[in-house]
Amino acid sequence: MYSIYDYAYNGLLYLNNMMRPKHKRLSQLMIYSTTLCQSKCKHCNIWQKRPVEHLSLEDIQRIMQSKCVTKRTTVGLEGGEFILHPQANEIMAWFREHHPNYTLLSNCLASRRVIDAVRRYQPRHLYVSLDGGRETYLQMRGCDGYDRVIEVVEALKDEVPLSLMFCLSPWNTSDDMAYVIDVAKHYGVDVRIGIYGTMAYMMASKAPLSSPEGDTNVSSSMKKCIEAPSGAVWGALSQTQENFDFVALYDEWRNGHLRLRCQSIMSCLVVHSNGDVPLCQNLDVVLGNIHEQSLDEIFNGPSACHIQCHYSRHCNDCWINFHRKYDIILVRNLERLLPKWLIEKFYGPYQWATDPKQTYRKHLKAIQ
Repeated sequence: MYSIYDYAYNGLLYLNNMMRPKHKRLSQLMIYSTTLCQSKCKHCNIWQKRPVEHLSLEDIQRIMQSKCVTKRTTVGLEGGEFILHPQANEIMAWFREHHPNYTLLSNCLASRRVIDAVRRYQPRHLYVSLDGGRETYLQMRGCDGYDRVIEVVEALKDEVPLSLMFCLSPWNTSDDMAYVIDVAKHYGVDVRIGIYGTMAYMMASKAPLSSPEGDTNVSSSMKKCIEAPSGAVWGALSQTQENFDFVALYDEWRNGHLRLRCQSIMSCLVVHSNGDVPLCQNLDVVLGNIHEQSLDEIFNGPSACHIQCHYSRHCNDCWINFHRKYDIILVRNLERLLPKWLIEKFYGPYQWATDPKQTYRKHLKAIQ
């Protein structure tokens, strides 16, 4: 998924952001530009949000003028369903000309609009939601959109880097995961595995999940998939390290055995459709609002630096892929260069499993 250059760049960015906390730069910026959505997902209730909210083109242009956003910052456009934004075409046209390093996330229910927009405005990557086969799609997303997703994949798989986004949730199973992996393999596209989390912005239900203190509310199908996935699923997952370790380590986190500092909040940021800039996607901690301050003031101001430092050291409360994949990759790469005891001298104590001395490599080898 990532090149050696990506790892090197993110390593240098990490050092800059740790040593110069008032001059941090973003590796990723996700812009939730609208709450409009034509799906009715069980795992995301943003489609019920009223009144509907949009960030305007002018809002987004102002965000992109920030010093913390560089040419290397990957900007994601999403919603809701971004393609429904009343200024979707104007926004993508602006990005094509001024910041081509942007990606598009879509449910693809407006399949022709997505295909036309990708061909016209050329995002660097297209992320397409697919959480199982036709029946699971209907049950989980509340509409019959499976064929439109496949239509987009078939039309664009050779024109733009494309990833299928699978969300493991209480409403699907390991069979659905295996199915989506097979679809990705059939079309020769990437697959990204996420695990359901209760993000407040998405108005997601708090009932099914999740706590690192031994949560007992995880649905039986989801628990079974995490703890004992089939050999076929495990083998397919192991072919992409970022998917394999993220899924494999979830149960250690859920049972309170895994603890990593949350370093992603120093390099990854989201902006909500009402202008709020949260600390992360999990906590209801808002750093500021772009309608009241610049993004640089919000992200690099004294108050933000204090909050980021505190939560970076003490928070281990989610397993959201936007944040935790960054942390996994960071620490496992540090272990390739340095012994664990030395890393802990500047990073702080961390552990992958019950044994706090166990390294990433030994733990993953033991569970494979």
